[in-house]
Amino acid sequence: MKNWHWHKWLTDPEQRRRLQLLAEVPLFAGLNRRHLGKLLVKVFEKEYRAGEIIFREGDPGKALFIVLDGKVSIARGADGSEKPLALLGPGAYFGELALIDDQPRFAGARADEDSLLLILYKSHFDDLIEGQKALAIKVMENLLKTLAGYVRSEQSRGSHRAAKPAAVSISESAAMPAERTRR
Repeated sequence: MKNWHWHKWLTDPEQRRRLQLLAEVPLFAGLNRRHLGKLLVKVFEKEYRAGEIIFREGDPGKALFIVLDGKVSIARGADGSEKPLALLGPGAYFGELALIDDQPRFAGARADEDSLLLILYKSHFDDLIEGQKALAIKVMENLLKTLAGYVRSEQSRGSHRAAKPAAVSISESAAMPAERTRR
């Protein structure tokens, strides 16, 4: 494979489109064209029909998915019903934690319309980063930024939830003396 030149393979417009999409995915930000080309060789694409399940909540995480075309909904089961978490379009990715471990999926994914996804299995990712220190560091750095963003977002939501009752009780206690004086 040392004599294989991926850039000759990229004369195909569809491969160039996939390469451009990978370059725009935040998880791969900062990778040079050579690294993106090596990554492109490791992904494969799969079509999903509208309504088709990509994976279920609780399934083991085995791959990262990138939406090339179509729309994918991410939902979590709650009390026998689905709670929508996100609707993802071209360029969006999901299942990134599978690049770290094979823990059960936090939520399920379903194609909302006919969709074409790029899939990077953890085993292929591990093969890719072996001996590719710069690529590994950059992708892991981007993954850590993504995870930190999730944590901060959840902390922010948690602090807003905690702050709301306090704000209500402050305004209620401030209104009480005024009501007492009016009576």
